Amino acid sequence: AGAVGAGSVPPAAEAGAGAVSKKDIAVLEAVTVGLLVQLRPVLDGTARRAERRLTQTVMERKREMAEEITGGLREIKVREGDETDSDEEEEIYNPKNLPLGWDGKPIPVWLYKLHGLNQYFTCEICGGESYRGARAYEKHFAEAKHCHGMKCLGIPNSRHFHGVTKIADAKALWAKLRLKQEAEAGGGR
Repeated sequence: AGAVGAGSVPPAAEAGAGAVSKKDIAVLEAVTVGLLVQLRPVLDGTARRAERRLTQTVMERKREMAEEITGGLREIKVREGDETDSDEEEEIYNPKNLPLGWDGKPIPVWLYKLHGLNQYFTCEICGGESYRGARAYEKHFAEAKHCHGMKCLGIPNSRHFHGVTKIADAKALWAKLRLKQEAEAGGGR
């Protein structure tokens, strides 16, 4: 039966389940400030790195990423006590002589076979050059070395000769094409 004063809080509201005391708030603030002090170097470093990345070119970013990757590996080796020169490259085990992938390691055998890299194609016109895989072989017909070989034979490098790799075959086909062209030119008069 006591009256509630103008500046006081009712006892029921103070003892409620959702009420938080000033002491609890102060403890939470102190913990938050402590965590922020510990994380400040990380936050500052992140901000500096983001600013630096904004001013870098694509090539500079790629070089930096490569240095981070290889630098991290070198640091781990040094910590483990592995004393190798940074100039020496680690020899990679490659008994099947598979081509190297983007990471400098041999590609898997299944991928090697899938791309047909286990097949070699030789081109007599290119001076006996050997091409690994059907894709490289098909591509080489438009390359300068093949064009030069055809030019040396006195044969134009047209789509008719795509797939022809033997000099004798190319000369025979060129002779047939010339006869056909002469027959068409003579028959059109």
